[in-house]
Amino acid sequence: MSKHASRKPAPPSRARMYEIIRSPIVTEKATLLSEFNQVTFRVPMDATKPEIRAAVEGLFKVKVTAVNTLRQKGKVKRFQGRVGKRVDTKKAILTLAEGHSIDITTGV
Repeated sequence: MSKHASRKPAPPSRARMYEIIRSPIVTEKATLLSEFNQVTFRVPMDATKPEIRAAVEGLFKVKVTAVNTLRQKGKVKRFQGRVGKRVDTKKAILTLAEGHSIDITTGV
C-alpha cells in the first residue's frame, strides 16, 4: 500500500465552497427526490465528489451520505434560422443523513 493512499485532500476554501454550489435545482423531479432525503444542485464541470460533499457539509452544516453527479450535454437549438448550442452543465444529487435537511428556499 502506498504511503499517499491514506492522505485526505484539504477541504476547499470558503470562497471555493460558494463557487461549487452554484444554485439549487427546483424541478418536479428534484422535488420528488426530497421525499428520499435528497437535494439537487448545479455545480461547475470541474467539481469533484469530495469537493461537493465538503462544500455542502461546510455551508449547510448537514451530513452527506452519498454524492451522485451527472454531466448534461448542451442541446443544439435553432433560433431564427441560426444554430446555437446551450452550455454543458453538471448536476450533483446529494443524499443526506437521517434527520438532516436543507431548506433551499432560504439563502445561505
